[in-house]
Amino acid sequence: MLLFVDESGTDRKKAPYEILAGVAIHESRFWNLVQAIRAAETELFGTPLHQLGIEFKGKTLLKRKIFRFASQGSEIPLLRRRELTRRFLEKGTKADDMLQSENFRREEFTAYGQSVLEFVHRIFDLCATHQVKIFASMVSKDAHQPSGDLLRKDYAYLFERYFHYLEDIAPDEYGLIIFDEIEKSRCRRLINQMEKYFVETSKGRIRSARIIPEPFFVHSDLTKAVQIADIVAYCLNWGVRLKRMTQPTRVEMEPFGQMAFNLKYVGKRFDDNGKEWPVYGVTYIDDLRPVTDRL
Repeated sequence: MLLFVDESGTDRKKAPYEILAGVAIHESRFWNLVQAIRAAETELFGTPLHQLGIEFKGKTLLKRKIFRFASQGSEIPLLRRRELTRRFLEKGTKADDMLQSENFRREEFTAYGQSVLEFVHRIFDLCATHQVKIFASMVSKDAHQPSGDLLRKDYAYLFERYFHYLEDIAPDEYGLIIFDEIEKSRCRRLINQMEKYFVETSKGRIRSARIIPEPFFVHSDLTKAVQIADIVAYCLNWGVRLKRMTQPTRVEMEPFGQMAFNLKYVGKRFDDNGKEWPVYGVTYIDDLRPVTDRL
């Protein structure tokens, strides 16, 4: 099993929360999913986006003006919309600012907005078809940070749910973790924190029986699944609220947030008394310190 992980809102600027999101894809379905997404790009945009140097990210595809473009005219039939969208993208590769150039026609803006929104819909539909499961920690921007080199609770929760999912699949199912590459010093720090967690804590040692503690780092612009994780994180950040989450959503993002939320892992566990407890792949965290650090 492969878990691709990305973040949203970590710059602590406009985003209401910090999101750590992972999409779990079985290796037997991974390539088929990638091919299906590439086919959707060609069908909707007229060309694979990477050929134009475009990386699909939530903050790019789902910014407010995209919704405004999509709704400024009636729905355009697919063939005509694809032609207009391709023309829009080709002009954009030559313009300094794709969305401000005077060389664009209103109909091209409309077509591009409609194509983008349908593409995001298509991504979530394809994820459901290929049995992708979503994991996410939604974190308050005011959450207390752990001291020293302790692993943050949002990572620990993500690994815990991933571990339970691997248990549910098969007795011999193992999981790899693939992160979007960040600056090298931060990668090294995360590796050290993960090693400390999986080697020196009792829960970490248990989970290392299923999760390979040595993560991989990839470039998001070259890896479709990390881009999916980015879109999931963005949609949850702006479109979903759990209990105790008070920041407002963007109303137009709520349907996309719900599509992401519908893919979440849901499992169950039993306590020492045999009582059943649900386990959800998406959770809210307002304190990132582990119990020992809080005490």
